[in-house]
Amino acid sequence: MASAYAEQVQRAADAGIGESVAAWFAAGHRPLPWRATGFPAWGVLVSEFMLQQTPVARVIPRLAEWLERWPEPAALAAVPPGEAVRAWDRLGYPRRALNLHAASVAITERHAGVVPEDIEALLALPGVGPYTARAVAAFAYGIRVPVVDVNVRRVLARAVRGVGEPGPARTTEELALMESLLPADAPTARLANAGMMELGQTVCTARTPDCARCPIAAACAWRAAGYPAYTGPAAPRQKPYAGSDREVRGRILRELRASELPVPASRVAELWADAVQRERALAGLLADGLAVAVDDAYALPTA
Repeated sequence: MASAYAEQVQRAADAGIGESVAAWFAAGHRPLPWRATGFPAWGVLVSEFMLQQTPVARVIPRLAEWLERWPEPAALAAVPPGEAVRAWDRLGYPRRALNLHAASVAITERHAGVVPEDIEALLALPGVGPYTARAVAAFAYGIRVPVVDVNVRRVLARAVRGVGEPGPARTTEELALMESLLPADAPTARLANAGMMELGQTVCTARTPDCARCPIAAACAWRAAGYPAYTGPAAPRQKPYAGSDREVRGRILRELRASELPVPASRVAELWADAVQRERALAGLLADGLAVAVDDAYALPTA
């Protein structure tokens, strides 16, 4: 099994998959703001926080508003964390807003207000995991480092491993695989990283891959095998939003965002009929630091 996998990887490398994807991406791609030449490292970091589990179309306008208001880490660090939560609006998973605010404070205090380029320094920032650290290093600073998100995982699974779905994450293996496919020079490696993401987002999609438009179709192991059905373990799936504690938390947060004054507990009680679920969701917001109790009312955090 290990030998077969090694052969697959070698074939992919020999086929020049990384170089082909880089050339395809360089020839034309969606004009996303964080891909523009000279886009600041702070903007790349903010975009990566926002793109975690949020569609690109929803991120683009919010990112522009955010960077206009807080064009550098020190500007965000100077306001209360509740303002970050308020500005996050409906991007979802608002804990990311608190983490981004905390990261801005850390960058201001530890790095003189400049987003670091070193991966270990990036990983030490609140809310920054392996993917985000590598994305900032690669896309903001042009460092040759593999970047693997869910779209890249799907392309790697199909093109190299010959399976239709990536299944549960294999972080170490997938990073090593992407590393082996990156072109040797850093600028082309950056294009390959971005191109693999673009390929997975727009061509090698989960449900309807468009192989006729794929720049690496001739080297794709899944296509060569006749598109076999995936029979491996399934990746974890998120529970439905409707009726969940997440929905309740969202309703409460919307109320807090809309008010400059603390929201009375009596008003919060009107937001969801199930008192047990409502109190559980409220307790979660308080524990996560997304809300604070103020006498018999609740507000966004101020410190």
